[in-house]
Amino acid sequence: MPRGLLCLPVVMQTLNGVQELRALVGTELGTSDWHTVTQARIDAFAAATLDFEAIHVDPQRAALTPWGVTIAHGLYTLALGPALLYEVLSMRGHSLAPNYGFDRVRFVSPVRVDSRLRMTAHLDSAEPLRGGTRFRITQTFQIDGEDRPACVAESLVAYFD
Repeated sequence: MPRGLLCLPVVMQTLNGVQELRALVGTELGTSDWHTVTQARIDAFAAATLDFEAIHVDPQRAALTPWGVTIAHGLYTLALGPALLYEVLSMRGHSLAPNYGFDRVRFVSPVRVDSRLRMTAHLDSAEPLRGGTRFRITQTFQIDGEDRPACVAESLVAYFD
């Protein structure tokens, strides 16, 4: 079975408890596999969000742009973060791990249809919360063959003991 977003991810490391994650502050957690951004996935995201901007879903109109093809929504790229983080890291020994939000997000480069993306996660900090810890993770979404990333986001995830 091929690896990717539509099947079980291959996890690079498994941690047993929030304490083990706290010990990794200041380190790179890892990099996901590459994932192809297809027109079908872009269209599905457009349908889910009701964002049917032509640059994303109309190949004929997109052909007239500087990129010559459709591009993924910036929020599509950002929304891949949790799935790609699951490839990098598996946590055990906690009760709950909600997405806490984002402090900073920048869409640096457009993601052309049929491009391949991957995400590198760097654990920046850990702050105590009542019953758990809030972690700041810089997620850098790379485009295969491009020098500049697609997106850089400061993600916040809360793990509760």
